[in-house]
Amino acid sequence: MWNHAAAIIWAQWRIGRNFIPRSNKISLVFAGILNLAWYATFVFLSVVVAFVLARPDERGFVDRVLPTAFFICFLYWQVIPVLLASMGIALDLKKLLVYPIPHRELFTLEVLLRTSTGIEMLILLAGAAIGLVLNPKTPGWTLLSLLFFVAFNLLLSTGVRDLLVRLLARKRVREILTLLFVLVAALPQLLILSGFHNPFHGAFAAEASPYLPWTATARLSEGSFTWLSAGVLAGWTLAAYIFGRWQFERTLVFDQAEAAAKDAPRGRSASRLDWFYKIPNAFLRDPLAGLVEKELRTLTRTPRFRLVFMMGFSFGILIWFPVAFSGKNANSWMGDNYLALVSVYALLLLSDTLFWNVLGFDRSAAQLYFLAPLKISTVLMAKNLAAACFILLDIAGIALVCTLLRLPLTPVRILEALAIAALVATVLVAIGNLSSLYNPRRVNPQRAFRNTAGARIQVFVMLLFPISLSPVALAFLARYAFDSELAFFGVLVIGIIVAAVVYHFSMEYAVRMAENRKEQIIATLSQGESLVEG
Repeated sequence: MWNHAAAIIWAQWRIGRNFIPRSNKISLVFAGILNLAWYATFVFLSVVVAFVLARPDERGFVDRVLPTAFFICFLYWQVIPVLLASMGIALDLKKLLVYPIPHRELFTLEVLLRTSTGIEMLILLAGAAIGLVLNPKTPGWTLLSLLFFVAFNLLLSTGVRDLLVRLLARKRVREILTLLFVLVAALPQLLILSGFHNPFHGAFAAEASPYLPWTATARLSEGSFTWLSAGVLAGWTLAAYIFGRWQFERTLVFDQAEAAAKDAPRGRSASRLDWFYKIPNAFLRDPLAGLVEKELRTLTRTPRFRLVFMMGFSFGILIWFPVAFSGKNANSWMGDNYLALVSVYALLLLSDTLFWNVLGFDRSAAQLYFLAPLKISTVLMAKNLAAACFILLDIAGIALVCTLLRLPLTPVRILEALAIAALVATVLVAIGNLSSLYNPRRVNPQRAFRNTAGARIQVFVMLLFPISLSPVALAFLARYAFDSELAFFGVLVIGIIVAAVVYHFSMEYAVRMAENRKEQIIATLSQGESLVEG
């Protein structure tokens, strides 16, 4: 197996070595700094865990906390990647199946790659292992329980990923799963808001069930060996192996193109949204109208975009509702500006697909923009206008849901949300046009879940999104200082005018950048996928 693994790693290394010299060095450095800071935080927490577990006098505290800690570790490993729409690193099985590699070896490699979704938990578990080794009251065999717990999570994560990959390849199932993910993510806050969290609090306060894998792991890692705990942990690990291998074998014979073809409508009947796609032709002239229509049609058929678009007026409303309308926050600043708050959050969700990488979905087809008698400024403007259409639709969906929920909503609040969204979106598209040409990334439009967390995109979000919000902060400061809505809208109007000027000059610079970097842009977007996705 290791010969095949070495060959895959060697091929992946050659692909990366050929790509890195043509990539953006500055963005790689920023991504490295961000990742270093993120994992350094977990290394610090790992040291704290090791220190606590190494002290014999903390045994009572550890006995109470350890089952819950392992349960949180399990949730982070299995649930967080799904909620973040990031499935980590995985093998590209379509390219590897042509080689004479046994399925069991591919499965083993796939399981090992599942560590990419739980690196943080592995760091914490490593600290726990060190603490248990240093504790004189803990026998050495307790480390086996941690190894079984890691194996259980890796195997289960493999099965969950393969199951989701197949389910998300089907059009109608994909949207249903999206709504389920939204409800699961918002469930804790809704329970707290409704008061139904007390039974759950009592369940956590009571003694944990001995038939759960995290409870068995906690008892074994404390040195309390029982055949029941050992059997429970081994049984759960075996069940995870059976589930993971079963789902992996089904994925090997799964044809995503065939599943998409079955879901495709029969014949060539016109789309029910054809009237929506034709709207640009009533106000714009070709080629701009044709490009905007193309963007509207493409994005509405892209699973990745549909996922974040639906999350804007569903997940955004649910996640901020308890914060704005519960307890002491009721009728507070967040409650008064709830529509604007959720609208800005929707912009944050849409930024990866609409702003930071506007050429990503085009991939190798982007070369047409440089070959056809077409200005690149027209292409960027078309993509920006399509983004504005979807932003308006998202805000309209948010307003509709707020109306159905009977939340406080007035015409002034709607106008405020539209003005704030216009200001923030103008700044974002101005920055996004430059980032799309300076750091283009090839994106598979058929994948609803991305394979990596997008470290460079996280850098953009952390550094540039607050910049776009600074004029909005000045508008709220003006309202507070002058106690006047007129001052608030005045600052917003000035901010929109300044943002429009910035957009104009950024477009001129983007045109020059596209001309100077067109070979690099086309080469990056035309690059084929590697053996290891993500």
